Amino acid sequence: MVPYEVQPLNEKLEIVPEDYYKPNGGIVFPNPNAPTGIALPSAAIEEILQHNPESLVVVDEAYVDFGGETVLPLLKKYENLIVVQTFSKSRAMAGERIGFAIGSVELIKALHDVKYSFNSYTMNRSALDAGTAAVQNAAYLQETTARIVKTREHTKQVLAEMGFRFPDSKSNFLFVTHPDCDAHELFEALREAHIFVRWFDSPRIRNYLRISIGTDAQMESLFAFLRAYLKK
Repeated sequence: MVPYEVQPLNEKLEIVPEDYYKPNGGIVFPNPNAPTGIALPSAAIEEILQHNPESLVVVDEAYVDFGGETVLPLLKKYENLIVVQTFSKSRAMAGERIGFAIGSVELIKALHDVKYSFNSYTMNRSALDAGTAAVQNAAYLQETTARIVKTREHTKQVLAEMGFRFPDSKSNFLFVTHPDCDAHELFEALREAHIFVRWFDSPRIRNYLRISIGTDAQMESLFAFLRAYLKK
């Protein structure tokens, strides 16, 4: 296994750019982050690149279509940058397992060399056709993500009124906590009601739930459950 070091988030659950200003063998992080949904501004990512001219920096933009700021423009300035995205989130094509990387000619060639050494055929014909159609229909992507963002912002307002606290998510989920609720107990109660969210048994975040943004009707069902639960 390749040795690695995980950089902890700060007390606000944010990536600290200065933590990456030190010798390393490469840097990888998601932006917007998961499970917090917090997006690091492009300027902060550029500072990481400036402090690491000899290191490969990989920025995973899986959730960028929901309101984050892509760093694709920085590819013109930094040959050590690779930006990766996926069709699994905003394009709702997780089953097709489609993603892509954009970087310098040299870096992409290196990726091809690795890929072709163990699997030359990473996507079948149906995945290629579906992925091509998705790229060609930009209007549908914009319409869908705009609807999710609108529902997300409404959900923020409703949950805040109930007393929930959460970072300012730029993804398709919210990472919430409530001062009067144990997150695991709430998680179990939601599951019994067939409302499924995510809970992480990790010390710093075990009192948080990750709530995916669904349809307006699904979110209204969640709101109704939470209002009743908080009155107990």
